[in-house]
Parts: sequence; structure tokens; C-alpha cells
Amino acid sequence: MASLLFKNVYLHNYYTISSKLEYEGNITPDLVIDNYYFGCKTFEGAEIKMQRTVIDYLLNKNKIDLIIGGDLSNQIAISSYMACKYDIPYLGMYSACATFNSALITMSNLIDSNKIKQGIVITSSHNKVSERQFRYPIEYGAPKSDYSTYTATGSTGVIVSKKKSNIKVESATIGKVIDSKTKDVNNMGAVMAISACNTLYQHLKDLNRNINYYDLILTGDLGIYGSKIFKEYLNKEYNLKLKNHIDAGSNIYKREQNLYAGSSGPVSLPLYLFTNIISKNKYKKILLLATGSLHSPTLVNQKNTLLSTCHAISLEVI
Repeated sequence: MASLLFKNVYLHNYYTISSKLEYEGNITPDLVIDNYYFGCKTFEGAEIKMQRTVIDYLLNKNKIDLIIGGDLSNQIAISSYMACKYDIPYLGMYSACATFNSALITMSNLIDSNKIKQGIVITSSHNKVSERQFRYPIEYGAPKSDYSTYTATGSTGVIVSKKKSNIKVESATIGKVIDSKTKDVNNMGAVMAISACNTLYQHLKDLNRNINYYDLILTGDLGIYGSKIFKEYLNKEYNLKLKNHIDAGSNIYKREQNLYAGSSGPVSLPLYLFTNIISKNKYKKILLLATGSLHSPTLVNQKNTLLSTCHAISLEVI
């Protein structure tokens, strides 16, 4: 069985950062950075500083046993440079845009099995760092298709602990790697939608739950078009009709900002979750479906089909 049940795992303090672009959309983070450099000489330096700012806030008067985190840079170098500042064990994690959920699943397992008492899960993405790595150099000014996405800039971290809080990590489902059969690297929504369907179906099957068990099913960054494919495929292949769904990537920016099909990046889901969902205390049972496209520019240039995965986390707001 790919699904896990947790007894005593809770989320505590969280901290969110975004750029002005997300703030001008639908995000109200704890900190808005003035520009993409964030007072640093490079975009990579800015992303490292964002992660360290989050960690510094969460470390205040909290004893942390472990940090688990990841980002989109080569060899998750951003997170490693962040971690070298602290005398705390660090576990790097990469599942592309599904990184937050894979890190949270790992941390929840360690806490639930009494291996550690308290840890931090963190992720980030930076538009200028990821765009030039996965697509084209920024200076090239390559045009984009309408169904492409715009990488969000920000960082989000949360403390995970056995101490009770009003947010419980109730269960999780580890996703499979799915071949999307498509080679269009710009169409991330189509690439990841099938994985979201597969993991959602597996989660409901393993835990013997109805699709209406959850007040909200929150996907990470399928975007406008990927969300449509997600719903249609879920109905066609699994006979599941989805009504209680929100896609974080589709809602981070406002339509009038004209940022293609919405946001992408591992920060999209936790950024929207903590600023627009948890803070409003509207939903009690929330399923997080974080999706990620598992490709590299090299494999794309070799004309390989694109792989994806999706990991699920069930939260209960008490």
C-alpha cells in the first residue's frame, strides 16, 4: 500500500515570502521582497537569502532536530547553501514541484516513528533561477505559449512536531512515476495532470474514502489548462467527479496580470495553502496533491517523453 496513516504529527509556525508579483496577485505573505535580487548580487543569492530568512524566523526559540528541504536548482544547491549556515542536520529533497509534499511525508514519518521530535520543512523557487535553467536564458526573450506557466518567486517553511496544534498531518500517499507520453516541455499542466489523477485515486482506494470526504482538494501547479485535463481525465478514467477542487497555480496570480496559465514551482502549493487556505479557517479536511515534472533540459533535448509524479498529504484543521 502506498498510503500511510500518522498518529501524532502536527504543523506549527509557518513563514512565507514572495516577490511583489505574487503579492500583487492573490497572495498575502509574511514578507514581500522588493525585487528579484533581494539585496544580493545574483538571483541564486536571493533565493538562498529567502530560505535563510524563513529558517531564521522559524528557529526563534525552537529546538530543531532536522531540516528537510529542496528547490529547483541543479543538485538543489540553493537549499544546500542555505543549510550550511546552521549547525543542524539537513536532508536534501527533490521531487520538482512536488518537493514540499515529499519533504513533509519524510519528516512526518520520522516524527511519527519517534526518531526525532521537531523539524522544519522548507522549499523555494525563483523565477529567474529556474527559467534560465529549464527553458531559455532570460535575456533571450523567448515567446511563450498560452498554456505555459510562470515560475513563482518565494519561499515557505513550516515546523513539524509531535506537539499538538490545530493542524494535523493525518495521512499521506506516495505517488508513482508516470510517463505522460508527451514531449512538450511547455505544457507542464498536461504532463502532471495524469499523475494527480493516479495518486488521488490510489489515496482514496487505499484509505477507503469517497472523493467527497475532503472539504478541499488542493493541487499544486497544474495551471488553468492542466486543471481542466485533471478533472476530465479523473471523470473519464476513474469515474470520479471533482467539485471541491482548487489549483494553487491557477489562483496565485490575477487574470489581468497575463501570466499565461498561472504559476509553477514547488513554492506554489505551500505559499497558497498557508496564505489563502489555512489562514481563512474555512476548510477542515484538506488533501494536498503536489505534482512535479521529472525532467531535465538534457533529456528534453534528446526528445524523451516527460515523466511526472504526485504525492498526497491529508491535513485536518482541528
